[in-house]
Amino acid sequence: MSEDEKRRWHKPADLDKKGSGRRVKARKVIAHNAKTESSKKWLERQLADPYVQKAFQEGYRARAAYKLLEIDERFDILKGRKNTVDLGCAPGGWLQVLKGKGMAHIAGIDLLPVEPLTGVHIVEGDINIAEDVAKLWQGLAGKPDLVLSDMAANTTGHRQTDHLRTIALVESAVEFTLEHLQPGGTFCAKVFQGGTSGDILKTLKENFQSVRHIKPPASRAGSPEIFVIAKGFQRAKAGLKE
Repeated sequence: MSEDEKRRWHKPADLDKKGSGRRVKARKVIAHNAKTESSKKWLERQLADPYVQKAFQEGYRARAAYKLLEIDERFDILKGRKNTVDLGCAPGGWLQVLKGKGMAHIAGIDLLPVEPLTGVHIVEGDINIAEDVAKLWQGLAGKPDLVLSDMAANTTGHRQTDHLRTIALVESAVEFTLEHLQPGGTFCAKVFQGGTSGDILKTLKENFQSVRHIKPPASRAGSPEIFVIAKGFQRAKAGLKE
């Protein structure tokens, strides 16, 4: 199953029904209808995941919402933010968290379409295209003081290729942040173990007062993903080494 298909996956209606027997039956039917063996395994894991079930019950569009909540609990990155940008915002779980925190101005962008969310400005576009970035600013009241990135590339199964794609996305998020973040602002992005290259980490340390990593409990134990949190933006020599 491609990453795009995963991000478009929604709650089956049967899972809202009471009774463990119905839930198990629904899981089996959904998994049986998967087109490939890998899709079947992914769906089975999703349907059995307690964070997925919790997200359904609490109305979040994705289990990833709990990753942001756990990051915030540890590093307090959301309090007092007035203009927040979410890069790679589909399907909108992080946007829901931001809205729940009462933020006044929230803007998200993704290559995929995202269902509207009241009070949130969403752009279907690319952060590398100036016209799309210009549309993003329409949802803010000034430069962002928080930039989040949960961007993820479609995996190919080829480790080196996936590693390079991951680095490219992190580089794009860092470059965007260095160009647009307010002084004193915070940057939080998904990377992968071994995915934050030396040059990227060096750039973050040159431009932020503190740079930390975390693997939130909601991140699956078998997943290589971790998150980098850079706080206290103070522009130095902005830009990545070529």
